[in-house]
Amino acid sequence: MTSPMVAEGLAVTALRSVMLRVQQAAERSGSKPDRVRVVAVSKTKPVTLIQQLYDAGHRCFGENYVQEIVEKAPQLPQDVEWHFIGHLQSNKVKTLFGGVPNLAMFESVDNQKIANHLDRMVSTLGRDPLKVLVQVNTSGEESKSGVDPSNCVELAKHVKLSCPNLVFSGLMTIGMADYTSTPQNFQTLSNCRTEVCKALEMPEEQCELSMGMSGDFELAIEMGSTNVRIGSTIFGPREYPKKQE
Repeated sequence: MTSPMVAEGLAVTALRSVMLRVQQAAERSGSKPDRVRVVAVSKTKPVTLIQQLYDAGHRCFGENYVQEIVEKAPQLPQDVEWHFIGHLQSNKVKTLFGGVPNLAMFESVDNQKIANHLDRMVSTLGRDPLKVLVQVNTSGEESKSGVDPSNCVELAKHVKLSCPNLVFSGLMTIGMADYTSTPQNFQTLSNCRTEVCKALEMPEEQCELSMGMSGDFELAIEMGSTNVRIGSTIFGPREYPKKQE
């Protein structure tokens, strides 16, 4: 078993390697590397490991589960930019905001109901408007959350026009596990952005594309991603507790 100290050193080294690969992919695509945000997804990993990356200069971290982000956020500096990137039940909205006052972006708005709940909670708390992304199911898998591509314009319009406390900031997708199929998924999201920006009369450069994870982030950047979510490549394999018999 790897000791915590060794794991922390490896994570910093891995982060630096990822940042270099991001820079190279951005240069290949003709975009500026500073236009690509790296969200270090720390699912199942301890606060000490996140702190090590923070000390190395990284500020943007993401979590998939409410219970993890509300447990970790108070133990870390307030200038961490937290992204929530999982499915959220409406009855957990208050818990999320209460535990993470420095939530910077909610990446997984997949229906009007959750958008409305987020909008009302931001208003109730009087905090700054929250940046959100509309999640699109580009693979057609029933197990994946996200709005159908044919409905992305409608949901984006709802967020922008009917949720004054939310800032519509772009689109997000989770590609298929079979990475050979992701170019199509990424192209679908890019096409959705074209449609959304035309409908909302907003410049495409103001509409982010959050796509690409550990196995495919370089391809995603080459296809226009501005936000990649990297977990295991930085932190190592997930560490799930064994289920009780």
